Amino acid sequence: MRPFWLQQALDSAQEAVCPPLQGDARCDVCIVGGGYTGLWTALMLKEAAPALDIVLIEADICGAGASGRNGGCALSWSAKYFTLERLFGPAEAVRLVQESERSIGDIGAFCTANGIDCDYRLDGTLYTATNAAQIGATDAVIAALEHKGINSFSRLPLQQVQRLAGSARHLEGWFSPAAATVQPGKLVRGLRRVALQRGVRIHEGTAMTGLEHGAPVQVRTAHGTLRADRVVLGLNAWMARAFPQFERSVAIVSSDMVITEPCPDLLSQVGLDSGISVLDSRIFVHYYHNTSDGRLMLGKGGNTFAYGGRMLPVFDQPSPYRPLLRESLGGFFPALADVPLAASWNGPSDRSVTGLPFFGRLDGQGNVFYGFGYSGSGVGPCHMGGQILSSLALGLDNPWTRSPLVKGPLGLFPPEPIRYLGSLMVRNAIRRKERAEDHGLRPRRLDVRLARFAAAAGKADKG
Repeated sequence: MRPFWLQQALDSAQEAVCPPLQGDARCDVCIVGGGYTGLWTALMLKEAAPALDIVLIEADICGAGASGRNGGCALSWSAKYFTLERLFGPAEAVRLVQESERSIGDIGAFCTANGIDCDYRLDGTLYTATNAAQIGATDAVIAALEHKGINSFSRLPLQQVQRLAGSARHLEGWFSPAAATVQPGKLVRGLRRVALQRGVRIHEGTAMTGLEHGAPVQVRTAHGTLRADRVVLGLNAWMARAFPQFERSVAIVSSDMVITEPCPDLLSQVGLDSGISVLDSRIFVHYYHNTSDGRLMLGKGGNTFAYGGRMLPVFDQPSPYRPLLRESLGGFFPALADVPLAASWNGPSDRSVTGLPFFGRLDGQGNVFYGFGYSGSGVGPCHMGGQILSSLALGLDNPWTRSPLVKGPLGLFPPEPIRYLGSLMVRNAIRRKERAEDHGLRPRRLDVRLARFAAAAGKADKG
């Protein structure tokens, strides 16, 4: 059984699996990875150069990774403005915030134009505080966005915040219309359908087993070799395992979700009658939204950490944090406390040091490109990733290829076992800190200090 979103998408559109690659093949561009990054790149390449012969290979089926199991929150990089400015300077930070908001609208426009029914709802997002310690946490970044003339957020009266969020747990809130929610499995499968219609050759059940630089590049698989003039690697969380030079570039951490059985009347009673996404101001945030078929999805990031970037079996199983998420759901919505859960799931997220994705040329080669590290917030930014990687593959000189985002990873985690043990220490400190704050208590000074290691890269795991 697949994670809930992907299984629902597969059930709604009975499509044949694309056959595995058998034998050798030649193409202009080979894309490795059938998630949002790979599919958006393929579609943008076809848009710019329809005659390109593009082959996409995917180890499982398209959408089997994070693209088919995320929270479905398409968010901008507005909340990451301080990180963007610190790393890239004010001008590029402003541009990236604007481009991230533009991508959200462009995703919806593409879906409309191509008949992708993925429950896309441009209903905005609400950033909130759910305890006294969180109040004011968003003020500084909002002030910076306002100063730069790019602020889309407005502070709402408390009564309106609680009505829009459907819960009295929220103590303040900032609303931005520049956000959407989607059914992520239907989105990735819809992108796959359009890619096939536009002539992209897709081979599912085809894992890359090796890559040899050259002209052409040789991409090895179990049953054949692809020779390509250019290669784009969209492996995301699997990138660090395929290429050891990236092992310390990301930490693999789960985001865990639950979804209820349909309860549209109860959702209407509590006020959740739109596609708005709601996020609190924790470091590992709670995030939730309703669905077009009357369910409530709630998730929380920062739970399971993988030693050495391994793909743990738990990432393909029901969430071990289901009881905790059930408790959180009841805390936000007492009226929904007894609604049955339809499913729980989790998946690996490639968390970078900065909380931002990074792109580049593999081993300095001019014809092999990569991008990953979306840090649990990839639904919207993967559209930007497609623009970056397609521009690199086409050899363009534009703001995307000149962006400092293409300079590769901007920081490394410590080696193992320090990374793993340190991640657990920080995670547990965050839990203790936020538990104390929820009860109106002062957290331990050590927990506050440890929590800053995660807070420096911003909120994590919500989309």
